[in-house]
Amino acid sequence: MSTRKPPVVLAFSGGLDTSFCVPYLRERGHDVITLFVDTGGVDPAERAYIEARARELGAVEHVTHDGAQAIWDSVVVPLVIGGQLYQDVYPLLVSDRYIIVEQSLALADARGTRLFAHGCTGMGNDQVRFDQTVRSLGDYDILAPIRDIQAEHAPVRAYEAAFLQARGFPVRAKTARYSINVNLLGVTASGSEIDEFEAPGDETWQLCAHPSTWPREPLRLTLDFEHGEAVRLDGEALPGPEILRRLNTMLGAHGVGRGIYTGDTTIGLKGRIVFEAPGIIGLMTAHRALEEAILTSHQNSFKPQVARKWVDLVYRGFFFEPLKRDLEAFLRASQRVVHGSVTLETHGGAVLPVAVRSPHILRNKHAVYAQSADWSATEAEGFIRLHGMSSTLSARVNPVRPVPKDS
Repeated sequence: MSTRKPPVVLAFSGGLDTSFCVPYLRERGHDVITLFVDTGGVDPAERAYIEARARELGAVEHVTHDGAQAIWDSVVVPLVIGGQLYQDVYPLLVSDRYIIVEQSLALADARGTRLFAHGCTGMGNDQVRFDQTVRSLGDYDILAPIRDIQAEHAPVRAYEAAFLQARGFPVRAKTARYSINVNLLGVTASGSEIDEFEAPGDETWQLCAHPSTWPREPLRLTLDFEHGEAVRLDGEALPGPEILRRLNTMLGAHGVGRGIYTGDTTIGLKGRIVFEAPGIIGLMTAHRALEEAILTSHQNSFKPQVARKWVDLVYRGFFFEPLKRDLEAFLRASQRVVHGSVTLETHGGAVLPVAVRSPHILRNKHAVYAQSADWSATEAEGFIRLHGMSSTLSARVNPVRPVPKDS
């Protein structure tokens, strides 16, 4: 009678944590099916390495799934439409986790198992994103080997590397030092001196060129939007993922989109990372310039409140929360007439929207701010009088400064 346990689908990236998971799970009686969801951050050579790595470690099957379009549709478009960053800094670069889990569970269903495994630690946000997504999408059992070992082995990453090396599996030097995530959105790096609040090492530069290598001449490019979604780059119609790939290369060469962020994580710790998101920053800069010229003042003032809540839910693991879907419906509805083109220009590691063109700009041909008007001075004075009536009455009835007494 077989003592083998049911097979498990492991979300696999080829990094230190998920590499450790394969032999760890095999030694506990599971056949391991690895799934690499390519969310747009690796080249064909890296894809081939990840597949070879999985088989080397003992996976009985390895599957690669292209998730770039899914991350564009489900994350990039609503993020850019919303125009908000987590804590005003961070562009949700690890939101590919939700697509990874969704595809992993689909593979588990296809292979007839209810076991899903991930390589998250018990110290970070990703465990929340993975576990909550699993619970939102169905009835599955979650295996988390890194959480299993962390109570007995610290530091965890050093133990993982030693575990693999003892079994004859080499460990990439970079993965032993940093935890690096690459996807269509950009790159995040943590670990080592980053966690210690020291200056990040040179290996953390991935997409964004160092200032010493920036081109002398600024870059100019044009993005066209339809319903708030980027559809053309420099006049060429392209799929969304390809637009973002090209922007990452073009803007990254000028140093756009690199940041160092210390955030309030879901589990309560401070999390410090280096991130690089040239394309996302370019898209958000262009979209905002177009949108703020087209939407009404009420839309422009209210929409960020909705978008901030959407960002907060996505950051904290609630990608499949019904409220997130409701908020997204509002954000997409707000883009009904957000059509036009924006020209971006790089300046010293930053990018500016230098030109905006759209037939939907709220422009009064008879009036230009601070230049000309199609109303009279009397009408302007009357508007100011009525607009400030409440404050004026308060100042008279309840003055802030005491009224001087007659001498």
